[in-house]
Amino acid sequence: MRYSRSILMTGLITTAALWGIAAHSQNAGSPSAQDFVTKATVAGKTEVAAARVALKTSQSDDVKTFAKQMIRDHTKANNELASIAKSQNLAVPTHIDAQHRTVLGSLRAQTGAAFDAAYSKQMVADHVEAVALFKSEAAAASTNADLSAFVQKALPTLEQHKTMADALAANHGSASQ
Repeated sequence: MRYSRSILMTGLITTAALWGIAAHSQNAGSPSAQDFVTKATVAGKTEVAAARVALKTSQSDDVKTFAKQMIRDHTKANNELASIAKSQNLAVPTHIDAQHRTVLGSLRAQTGAAFDAAYSKQMVADHVEAVALFKSEAAAASTNADLSAFVQKALPTLEQHKTMADALAANHGSASQ
């Protein structure tokens, strides 16, 4: 059988493209890994920033204690995730996105008991979202051993934070989600 040059070239190009797609899907830089790193980093940076606002604004000892733990735990997780991402040539956001800046602005506008209620309510919502992100992304990151290990390590801490946020919200008159 004789094949025309264009048919052979088309076959070679198609094969090369399929190899490229397969290689890209197994690459640490796949869209799901990058999306997870972006979402988790922005969420973690927001937790730290909100906790810093709480330390400056709140007059409540339990809110300040919670905020200190958020700074400690989320800073550690953010650094670990950044290290993993950088080792795999994944982009690590350096800033919080507009949506999360709006949340921080709203918190900064509150004072006194209203701040404590708003902060605790926000912490419940943020941790519900974070737990869902980590659970949904666990399967997507499962082909990436380092991200999968990070997710498995961080998820129990996020679930503990959610429980603590629920208690904080109950103490400060915020409805739990």
